[in-house]
Amino acid sequence: MGRIDDNAFLSRLPRFTEFDEIADFSHYMPLPDGWALAMADIVDSTGAIAAGKYKSVNMAGASVITAVLNALDQLDLPFVFGGDGAFVAVPPDGIEAARDALSRVRKWVEREFDLDMRAAIVPVEDIRAANVDVRVAFYQASSEVAYAMFAGDGARWAEDQMKKGAFRIEKAPDGNEPNLHGLSCRWNPVTAKNGQIVSIIAVPGELGYGSQFRALVSDILAMVGDADRAGHPIPPEGPQPAISLKGYNADALTQPSKLKRAASRLGVVGMSLLLVVLHRFNLKLGNFDIRLYSRDLAQNTDFRKFDDALKMTVDLDAKQLAIIEAKLEQATRDGICHFGLHTQDEALVTCIVPSPMSRDHMHFVDGATGGYAEAASRLKQKLAASAIS
Repeated sequence: MGRIDDNAFLSRLPRFTEFDEIADFSHYMPLPDGWALAMADIVDSTGAIAAGKYKSVNMAGASVITAVLNALDQLDLPFVFGGDGAFVAVPPDGIEAARDALSRVRKWVEREFDLDMRAAIVPVEDIRAANVDVRVAFYQASSEVAYAMFAGDGARWAEDQMKKGAFRIEKAPDGNEPNLHGLSCRWNPVTAKNGQIVSIIAVPGELGYGSQFRALVSDILAMVGDADRAGHPIPPEGPQPAISLKGYNADALTQPSKLKRAASRLGVVGMSLLLVVLHRFNLKLGNFDIRLYSRDLAQNTDFRKFDDALKMTVDLDAKQLAIIEAKLEQATRDGICHFGLHTQDEALVTCIVPSPMSRDHMHFVDGATGGYAEAASRLKQKLAASAIS
């Protein structure tokens, strides 16, 4: 399948405008033969987070998306950010470029963050040979940004294979830098307004993806919908601009030389000061409107998603959390789902901003002290306990 056909496939993918439509898996389209999932994650991310490297873990995860999209020069490919990792669906003629990008990212993450990243390219044909599938749809988060949703259990199978060492991609030699243009991590953590930032992962139970699991997804989304702003952890006006020392240093690490890194640190500090002034006095800089950018940031955020599991990082009060957790516990007892959940006081925002002058900047939200990685760890523990019993 050539690039023209690949683009035609992308243009035909369903686009949901209401998030609860993601539970209708019949509308998802299968990835074409010849495509593959380019994926990576951090080994022992929970240990890294416990050591205080939560911001590094999130930036490493987002770097996978940035490097692959830049390598293929195609920003509309389906992808999912998972907190401590990510994957991108790539067409046949982009597989080798994606392989090279992942190899470079592995080396960069090791050098800059002292983290071990594993990576793999998993062909769709191998996924389907395991009697699972990769089906895709888009959720239109705003007028400018849509995020891919995945169903069929293929992405989960591919991740399991990667963790077992299959389809492994080795680290690049020294001197091979990934193209991380647009990757940004300069926002300070966002404090919960309703009570706590809750990271939830719910996967199908013994009954599979049937009507009961779809109903559960709809019920959970409705419960979260009762929260202020449907649990959105970012305020509608966006986060307040501030100088983040960790953020400006993380941004600098995307630069390939010491000189460019020093210039990046100075530039980010200067830009942060300018943004604070622009926001405080409601000023514009040419065509750049910081308040419009901040509002777009909130609308363009992927605080909820579906990739073979319902995943959300939401702002809930104690009563809402108790109701949702009780619902998930009952669904677990009924064989409808298994879930992991982690609470924290703050959320992190990691961004891909190809150009601050356009409105299609993308923003990924995770919990600040474990988030999806900790929720996944608790899910794994529950699955292990269930297998023993």
